[in-house]
Amino acid sequence: MTIALLWYRNDLRLTDHQALHQALAYLQAQPQGQLLPLYCFDPRHFATTAFGFPKTGAFRAQFLWESVAGLRRALRGQGMDLVVRWGEPERVIPALAAQVGAGAVFCHGEVLPEEVAVERQVQQGLEKLGLTLTAVPWGATLLNPADYPQVFPALPRLFTNFRKALERSWTVPDPLPMPTALPPLPAAVVPGELPPLAQMGLEPPIVDPRSVLLFQGGAEAGRDRLDHYFWRSDCLRCYKETRNGLLGADYSSKFSPWLALGCLSPRWIYQQVKAYEVERCQNQSTYWLVFELLWRDFFRFTAAAVGPKLFYAGGIQGLGVPWVVDWERFELWRRGMTGYPFVDANLRELAATGFMSNRGRQNVASFLTKNLGLDWRMGAEWFESLLIDYDGCSNWANWNYTAGVGNDGRGFRYFNSLKQGRDYDPQGDYVRHWLPELAAIPGEQIHQPWTVTAGDRRRWGLPNPLAYPDRCVDFWQSLKVQEQRYLGAER
Repeated sequence: MTIALLWYRNDLRLTDHQALHQALAYLQAQPQGQLLPLYCFDPRHFATTAFGFPKTGAFRAQFLWESVAGLRRALRGQGMDLVVRWGEPERVIPALAAQVGAGAVFCHGEVLPEEVAVERQVQQGLEKLGLTLTAVPWGATLLNPADYPQVFPALPRLFTNFRKALERSWTVPDPLPMPTALPPLPAAVVPGELPPLAQMGLEPPIVDPRSVLLFQGGAEAGRDRLDHYFWRSDCLRCYKETRNGLLGADYSSKFSPWLALGCLSPRWIYQQVKAYEVERCQNQSTYWLVFELLWRDFFRFTAAAVGPKLFYAGGIQGLGVPWVVDWERFELWRRGMTGYPFVDANLRELAATGFMSNRGRQNVASFLTKNLGLDWRMGAEWFESLLIDYDGCSNWANWNYTAGVGNDGRGFRYFNSLKQGRDYDPQGDYVRHWLPELAAIPGEQIHQPWTVTAGDRRRWGLPNPLAYPDRCVDFWQSLKVQEQRYLGAER
């Protein structure tokens, strides 16, 4: 009897799972092969970040728990099961491999330093048993760098150059099918129970009725979301026009939570886009959704190329910007109390739901770095803690980009959150949704409550003073200060 252990990480699916297919190919060549799928809840993922935030907050943990439970249901539907353990993978995996007499161990490789370090330690533990860890690369991307020698390993710094280098020749591999039959789980193995959130030091998150979507973890829920967005509601047809929306479930695809945990494969999504183009329409919107998936690839390739620099204060570029750690200002930002309604509404949505639009993320990150001058890593860690769709490569590369220390050739770039609010929330509906204390202010004036007069307050029934904070900084003056600090940074 031969046993293959399959270590699940951020790849919680059965469809288009290269490591699973490699494990099955290995077993086909062995007599009486058995498969042991494993997921480890690593206690370190529920510790605290460098700035003291929960590394995995309640929203993220709940979605992860649901996704692991969904994978277990899918395996049980094929007469299998998922073995679940609480512990550090470098301890759990070698011990389990020794217990069952595993002949091989498979997983998908990761690219960020923490994950790579754990992978290396697992390998070292297995080597003592005479085993190797087969880490299949690039299971989370559209593209495999090995197919593009003209682009890799010298990855272009700018996305535009990366896209242009690929544009004429890139091809996405077909996703691998879900296996039709799986070998049995070794009888001696106890599958184990999924740990409750209390074991992670968390309480179940409170569902806010104002949420744009009630995200449910797992591949089945992810496929249902795509079916709704593409096929039942035909929203892909106008994705490019609506993707900067702020209210409602369908202004964007919202596939990112399922992509982050690998419940959905980007190659499978690409295949669905191609099918939609044949059956419904091919336009700028279908192209744009693939364009966004390509951005995701670029951030992952960048993370692999730059290593730990992604997490340094100077970022990918190594700039010596004198970032500030000011907890009083950070608390105003985190709680959505900066006095700038468009910024505050987005941050309150994040705190209440674990989600925020891409437009919102760009604006609040710009405000933290370009108006408050705070260490961008504080914001990146806050996002890491709360976002349901947290993906380490995309999150940290995006924060590098917005802070001006990443993949950008234009230096001091900022978002004018005053104009952005008027452009993307012209009647103030989004701000009104999340800042009820300003709801009586009509139209776009809600974006500038400091212009409300005493007569306006009486007419609209508002308290005097407003139950909303004054601006924590002058928008334009603070930009000038931060620009001078940025331009004076060592390069």
